[in-house]
Amino acid sequence: MADDHNNTPGNDGSLPPSLLPYDQWLEEAYRDVMLKALEHVSREGLAGEHHFYLTFRTDLSGVQIPDRLRAQYPHEMTIVLQHQFWDLNVDRDAGIVSVGLSFGGVGSILVIPVRAITGFADPSIHFNLHFEVMEDEEPAPTDHMPADAGEHAEAQGDSSSQVVSLDAFRRKGPSPA
Repeated sequence: MADDHNNTPGNDGSLPPSLLPYDQWLEEAYRDVMLKALEHVSREGLAGEHHFYLTFRTDLSGVQIPDRLRAQYPHEMTIVLQHQFWDLNVDRDAGIVSVGLSFGGVGSILVIPVRAITGFADPSIHFNLHFEVMEDEEPAPTDHMPADAGEHAEAQGDSSSQVVSLDAFRRKGPSPA
């Protein structure tokens, strides 16, 4: 009797469906790598040429960004953590990342649920990850932040606070061998 749960392709060349949630485990492991990198930078700062692109859904519940940014980026936004950011914090228990950035000379604290993050990249080493948003998450743009909330007094200039497209970095996991 043949074993129905091996990893040999079927007659049509496809692999049998897995009874183990490998995709979920990989997603969790990749998110953990991202959180470890953010935690390291929050303690030690950025070293060398390292910098991060962080892409997140702006339309999910729990995302706290100024209304003017939500209006400009109603679905997804990418921020750059490089020269001028402050108060980077990862709260694993709450499932959030928060960071201070300046946009148009106005400092703001952004609060981003980890589940809303769709991309993480460190372009200095061509490292990038893509994350799926959980299916049961419904857009809920009710967590608005007033335009002046979270302002950082005399915020640092915004020459490095950029919003960029990550299309070139969109893939999941490490480069294929």
